[in-house]
Amino acid sequence: MEPDEARAFLRAHHRGVLATVRSDGRPQMSAVSAVVDGEGRPVISTRESAYKVRHIRRDPRVSLCVMSDDFWSWIQVDGTATVLSLPDAMEPLVAHYRALAGEHPDWDDYRRAMVDQRRVIVRIDIERAGPGAHG
Repeated sequence: MEPDEARAFLRAHHRGVLATVRSDGRPQMSAVSAVVDGEGRPVISTRESAYKVRHIRRDPRVSLCVMSDDFWSWIQVDGTATVLSLPDAMEPLVAHYRALAGEHPDWDDYRRAMVDQRRVIVRIDIERAGPGAHG
């Protein structure tokens, strides 16, 4: 599967599982909501204190499996992740929310919550995609 095919699937489907590498080499998996940013990278929002952030900062290799809502179609992308912390993460956090849910009723409140929760953005540079699969 070409990365652009994976991006098209990711633009239509957002529920997935992110796998990072624990220090002992085993995977750590987290349920996530992924969107595609303006540069074509899968992006997730999480907390600065999350294990996945710690793992990515130590070893940036990740895999992301995203499923259709009916769970019968999915794709996997493998790549290198980077963590963007606040304050630089604020506008990407807003873009992430918009891509998932549209406009927020109170953007000032949303921004305060992102600071209070110490949210970060995780961006994935796709190195490999596929296979696309159907159950």
